[in-house]
Amino acid sequence: PIDINKVEPAENIMRRFVTGAMSYGSISKEAHEAMAIAMNKIRGRSNTGEGGEDSERFVPREDGTNLRSAIKQVASGRFGVTTEYLVNSDEIQIKIAQGAKPGEGGQLPGYKVDKIIAKTRHSIPGISLISPPPHHDIYSIEDLAQLIFDLKNVNPKASNIFAPR
Repeated sequence: PIDINKVEPAENIMRRFVTGAMSYGSISKEAHEAMAIAMNKIRGRSNTGEGGEDSERFVPREDGTNLRSAIKQVASGRFGVTTEYLVNSDEIQIKIAQGAKPGEGGQLPGYKVDKIIAKTRHSIPGISLISPPPHHDIYSIEDLAQLIFDLKNVNPKASNIFAPR
């Protein structure tokens, strides 16, 4: 057996736990919030996905429960991306491409866009929402550098601004 004193503490290991990016809309409000609560309790990080996050989640509940996702995603549709959203992040993730549907973009059918999703994404209930395949402001490495610069200026405290492969 290995001496427990030679093993990294569980708290340190759990800080490296990160959820996948799943937007509120692709999964239910309850599931999205449950992941954030669980990850916050173990000091891991949950990811908003491209759908944004209700600003009511930025402030902990009276009982101390924290519903805020640590990682805020910026995708081609820019759904829910506001200054308030960005300053309430520990990390910012730039979603470069629609991995499951390359060249097609992502779609949230209108029947799934209820009042809360519409509010979060700054849209209208019942209207289908489409994430275009490309970012229409990123056509060169210089464009990407500019977006990173702009995001860092909005939230200089974000530990990482990254574009996963």
